[in-house]
Amino acid sequence: MMKNISYPPQGEGTLHDEGQALRLLFELSRVLDSSTKLVHTLDAALALMAQYMCMMRGIITLVSPHSGEIRIETAYGLKPAEQQRGRYALGEGVTGRVIQTGKPMLVSNISNNPFFLNRTRSRNVQKESIAFLCVPIKLEDQVLGALSVDRLFADTATLEDDERLLTIIASMLARVAKVRQDSMDERSAAIEENMRLRNSLAKPLRPRGFVGNSEVMRMVYEQIAQVAPSATTVFLHGESGTGKELAAQSIHAASGRGDKPFISLNCAALPENLIESELFGHEKGAFTGANSVRKGRFELADTGTLFLDEVGELSPLTQAKLLRVLQERRFERLGAMETRQVDVRIITATNRSLQTMVEEGRFRRDLYYRLNVFPIFMPPLRDRQNDILPLASYFMEKYALANGHEPKRLSLAVMDMLQRYSWPGNIRELENIMERAVLLTGHEGLILPQHLPANLHSSHCPVCGVGEENKQHCVPLVGNLQQRLDELERASIAEALEHHAGHMGHTAQALGLTERVLALRMKKYGIGYKEFRKKAE
Repeated sequence: MMKNISYPPQGEGTLHDEGQALRLLFELSRVLDSSTKLVHTLDAALALMAQYMCMMRGIITLVSPHSGEIRIETAYGLKPAEQQRGRYALGEGVTGRVIQTGKPMLVSNISNNPFFLNRTRSRNVQKESIAFLCVPIKLEDQVLGALSVDRLFADTATLEDDERLLTIIASMLARVAKVRQDSMDERSAAIEENMRLRNSLAKPLRPRGFVGNSEVMRMVYEQIAQVAPSATTVFLHGESGTGKELAAQSIHAASGRGDKPFISLNCAALPENLIESELFGHEKGAFTGANSVRKGRFELADTGTLFLDEVGELSPLTQAKLLRVLQERRFERLGAMETRQVDVRIITATNRSLQTMVEEGRFRRDLYYRLNVFPIFMPPLRDRQNDILPLASYFMEKYALANGHEPKRLSLAVMDMLQRYSWPGNIRELENIMERAVLLTGHEGLILPQHLPANLHSSHCPVCGVGEENKQHCVPLVGNLQQRLDELERASIAEALEHHAGHMGHTAQALGLTERVLALRMKKYGIGYKEFRKKAE
């Protein structure tokens, strides 16, 4: 067992910070010296690297002594299924080439490099600007495997410094890697069997409050489950209305701080002159209008979690003060001399590109690295096609219950419209639309196209309801023509009967039918006029 190993708060430095690098090497040597179970040492080393480095993922691959196949032996930031896919032949991809040549490789941007295979499928190569560094693990000139790290895109000089540090770490891990290599084949067989059983039994782990089980959301759920038990700073990014605050609450609830305060602050909702007071508090008389002592959000969140939404809206001065708190976990109230210590987990969110703001000089680079320790991307609703109808049904039931209405149903035409819309306002827009539709729906309890706002009634394409340029994204129509016509006819008759309090003559006249034809249609659909008269009474 490893003893007396103390880790600093996660994210306390970047890969090219010399002081952090020295502390990392010192702590790593302590791990190697104190560990009595070498089988766990590589995992501990990656966890330690994640504490000190600006690292998104860390991977150790080893060469099988029997088959010669290169396999991921342990990893940080990969799901088990992704780790299982990490298999390479000698010379294949960046990892295979590093092991074949015994020389490190530096890929400044994976999206532009033909050798990067993304075999694990853990990165979005088209959207993420990621650098990939891979160095060989050698013991007495024999290449045992490779140590690789994903990190955010950086300049060449920084990446070269990172590469030199990784080479030192790889040499320190070589003897432990040799022990793992000698037993990797039999252990791999046991892991594969365990994975097979887990996959056959496991159900998606969905945090409370979330709806939907699309592939992109499964990744979000996995990331929440991975990071929640730790004290790591989490950075939630994505468009407005994608559920970032719900994700923050889920991380807090699943952590060891779940019974402690969860304090949130929208940094865009307050003027600049009040943000500092909201964050750090103030003493009586600190400024005009400060008539009493007030605790700030950091103080209120002590031992719990502080969620800072729209963090990209902070002014440069507030950014500098926030950076200090993140580094030292200390602050002073406005107008006070006393320094206060806090134990707070930080979760931040933004719908803006902080990386672009850093490049433009509008956001501090050092603060960005402090916040971007464990990024989670919240996908827009248009990328969650399979979740749209479950979400619509959830909001429909929620607002029907809240307003004392009977349960509602979505018509087939409405299902089509919801799935074809681009949802610029994401989940928040869908929720508002369903609340409105519930209030407009008649006695039949069926939500029809006329209950949806005009912007969902597209005129670009009469077949698919989207613009010509987006036809490739169309989904198949729900139900055949007769089903759709019957549904519309049934709902129209029910609404007319409700409007005329069950009076057959007035209803027939409003629909342009004879009473006899109306009666036949009502019999076909099992509709009785008496229930509408009772409701009117």
